[in-house]
Amino acid sequence: MLEELTGEERKMNKYRLQVTVFVLVAFMLGCNEFMVVGVLSDIARQFSVSIATVGYLVTVFATVYAVSTPFITVYTSQYNRFKTLMVLMAVFLIGNTFSGFAPNYLSLIVSRVITASVSGAIISLIMTFASTIAPRNKRAGLVSWIYSGFSIASVIGVPIGTTISTSYGWRYTFIIISVVSIITYALLFWLLPHTVPQVKSTMIKQLTLMKDSRIYVSVVLVLLSAATLYSYYTYIRPLLTDSLGFGIHNLNWLLFLIGIMNIVGNQLSGRLADHQGLKAIPLIYISVAILLFVFPFTLTLKWLGLIILMVLSTMNTLLSAPLQIHFLSVAERDYPQSLVLASSLSSIFFNFGISLGSATASASVDFTGVGKLAYISAMYALGTLAFALLLNLVIKRHMARGTSHE
Repeated sequence: MLEELTGEERKMNKYRLQVTVFVLVAFMLGCNEFMVVGVLSDIARQFSVSIATVGYLVTVFATVYAVSTPFITVYTSQYNRFKTLMVLMAVFLIGNTFSGFAPNYLSLIVSRVITASVSGAIISLIMTFASTIAPRNKRAGLVSWIYSGFSIASVIGVPIGTTISTSYGWRYTFIIISVVSIITYALLFWLLPHTVPQVKSTMIKQLTLMKDSRIYVSVVLVLLSAATLYSYYTYIRPLLTDSLGFGIHNLNWLLFLIGIMNIVGNQLSGRLADHQGLKAIPLIYISVAILLFVFPFTLTLKWLGLIILMVLSTMNTLLSAPLQIHFLSVAERDYPQSLVLASSLSSIFFNFGISLGSATASASVDFTGVGKLAYISAMYALGTLAFALLLNLVIKRHMARGTSHE
């Protein structure tokens, strides 16, 4: 009995370590993707290009991430998942290290393309391992923690990266990420099962998932929600300093606060996922649209404007876990051959949304000014609301058809 209990305790301790390393992977990827937002001005200054031009680094990364992820995910699904993850992590390490030593702006773009091309496949494999390892009743909580890893990158990684950039140079931010990547690689090799059950199938069979209305409506919802966020978040640094009037010395703790609210939102999203959270999304985006339309009127009331940004940071992350669980549940039940692809859909289309939102912002900022980007974001929020209502209608109709067949 004692040996059995000890074995169970060992299993739980290993599970906790696995959860920790999953979050660490998300943190690593989040730092690599988001830290650029905090160092835009420093990169622009060193390479003598405009901040709007450097802003396209966000767009390029997100576009490559979104386009490459489904191809890499589907193609590598026929190979051992553990070995595939190890190879992709090595490519990520090479690309990120190249970013730290890029001699010019073009080289920096190339390095970002390398890391972006594998980042989505890495997180989709992590989600698949999480789905395999976690007990069903803990899956929503684990997914919310993995998403929280990206928010922790905003809370800790982006402010620290900004501090390092302003004190020593932006290149050191990428070098530190490479060190974290090496540690993460070793932990994954130690903790993950080297073989897991997987259904192998052709690319065509895997893509049948995308014919399901519960899926293709959901991916548009993910895309628009990301565009809502990144229509203003791409320029969060000048938004806080130039528009709201906070000093540059306040930037770190402001980004820290916004990141904390992201973590709160991700944890709440896990609870929403356990309580049919998709039904709450329309109300959430009605509130988001209202706050975005109000925000430009608060630019002279910087503390009120900051509070609105913090609330938006919480609300814009609430649908992450419910939608991820939705994708996994549909795939497990009806498309088991497409599980890895399903696990990647949120990250793929979120990055399409980042690309759309950041490109819209970069194209508009010279005409509207940073402070009025919220109006563009509000229009995307209304689109998100429309597709959230449509998704709930599609799910309701599908359930009704399923009941009628029984």
